[in-house]
Amino acid sequence: MNGLMLNQLTTGYGRKTVIRNLDIPILPRGKITVLLGPNGCGKSTLLRALAGLNPAQGDVVLNGDNLSTMAFAQRAQQVVFLPQSLPQGVHLHVLESIIVAQRASGGDENQAEVMAILQQLGITHLAMQFLDQLSGGQKQLVGLAQSLVRKPQLLLLDEPLSALDLNYQFHVMEQVARETRGRDIVTVIVVHDINIALRHGDHIVMLKDGQLIASGDPESVITEHTLAKGYGVRGSIERGSNGLPYVALDGLVSL
Repeated sequence: MNGLMLNQLTTGYGRKTVIRNLDIPILPRGKITVLLGPNGCGKSTLLRALAGLNPAQGDVVLNGDNLSTMAFAQRAQQVVFLPQSLPQGVHLHVLESIIVAQRASGGDENQAEVMAILQQLGITHLAMQFLDQLSGGQKQLVGLAQSLVRKPQLLLLDEPLSALDLNYQFHVMEQVARETRGRDIVTVIVVHDINIALRHGDHIVMLKDGQLIASGDPESVITEHTLAKGYGVRGSIERGSNGLPYVALDGLVSL
């Protein structure tokens, strides 16, 4: 079995259960799966559970292996989680920080590979700058470089576009797609912009209140019905001049 499957996953934080008995069929390899849903529906909690950072019950099966039964160190060799922001106060050069991430994955130090990733992300000019002197958007790009250099089988990205301008949003999504397909890995990403999900997602999982609303290809999941059920808004799926779909919102669903 290739891909990621969740079976009866229950997780939360503290004494609060956020997701209960969640089943999600196969999330495919070589594809970007986008997690959608309103604030507080459990998207970030789910990512942390997949990474083994939140206590959870149930099965998380990746390419036939049950991550839930693995020791955390073994799991971390296959799974990389990029949070919304990097730790504060880290006084390392960007280049050094990515080499540290490379070593953490058990691989040999390869500065040429690191520089190639920086070039692909358009941030080679940041190589000798210190992490604690970067803007929020620059830190997110460096975090993505740190994640990619570890060569995970499961890449989890929690709102990696939130501090990026429109140009870099497209740039990053195209790079993530290239790496996902080229390495044939499972990528799960949280975004808030439904149109980014429509344009860049290969597979969509929509949640509400910790429960699955729909899972499948973008145009079968993002519909007038799911927009109303998941977000409480009226909307329609239109086509732009280039033929690509986008969501046009008309207002709130009448109570």
